[in-house]
Amino acid sequence: MNPISLPNAPIVKRKSRKLACRRYFNLLYVLPALALFGVFSLFPIVKTVQYSFTDANGINPNFHYVGLANYRSALTDSQWWQAVGNGGVFALLSLIFMNSIALLLSVAVNANIRGNQIYQVVFYIPPILSGIVVGYVWKWIYDPKGILNSFLQGIGLGGYTHAWIGSTDTALYAVAVSSMWQGVGGSFILFLAGLQGIPKEWYEAAEIDGANRLQKLRYITVPSLRSVYTMVNILTILGALGIFNQVYAMTMGGPGYTTEVPALRIYREAFTNSDFGMSSAFSIVFGVMLFILSLIQLKLSRNKE
Repeated sequence: MNPISLPNAPIVKRKSRKLACRRYFNLLYVLPALALFGVFSLFPIVKTVQYSFTDANGINPNFHYVGLANYRSALTDSQWWQAVGNGGVFALLSLIFMNSIALLLSVAVNANIRGNQIYQVVFYIPPILSGIVVGYVWKWIYDPKGILNSFLQGIGLGGYTHAWIGSTDTALYAVAVSSMWQGVGGSFILFLAGLQGIPKEWYEAAEIDGANRLQKLRYITVPSLRSVYTMVNILTILGALGIFNQVYAMTMGGPGYTTEVPALRIYREAFTNSDFGMSSAFSIVFGVMLFILSLIQLKLSRNKE
């Protein structure tokens, strides 16, 4: 009955078909990314889950399913939990010291000090360096005849010289220092980005009310960075618990198992003990732990808001 809509109906249908074809054509642009994700991320995850239920050794293509035996061994392995505890020490020290230093540095650089752009570059250099290279450099620094002990002797503190990574008393903390030195730049950049997003008018209003620097930091800067704190803390925990390069280069988990960490234990099970099934089980357990920790951190941050 509508003489106008009838002639326009074929045109509308052609336009809708063109839009549908365009949508499907646009999917071609994301296919390479999906293919890479499937090959290098999704497929390894699926195989890891599969191997965790087997006695696969990584050499023989034939393996047998052993049920939950690997998981039972993983959960009752005292050395594994010692490695997790060492990772927890790294995470705790990083949260307390590394992030505090990163925050103070970002506040200082954001205060428009002279040469602040140079400082931004300098502070971000360590995170982009190879972890293996950083580990070997710090191993040389900590050597009994290295630069640290030579410096102590040069200033008259020769009694404090020590085999820093050769002693069970100091090895873990020595590696933690090298890890925090490399990681502080990453937290610094994130904090600096958060600081640059705070309106300057808030600080100007606080100055009019007579607030000093400490009060502005306490009542404006810190509360405004709450969401940044959450992200930085999560990344710090994941990075500290997943540390591998520095430990591998500096101590290989020694002396004894003093500096053993989860990633190194997973590596050893796979490539030293040729037990891919056990290594995969450790990987799954460790991944679940990191996921739960991330959820807890997000939940706590939301409750504070």
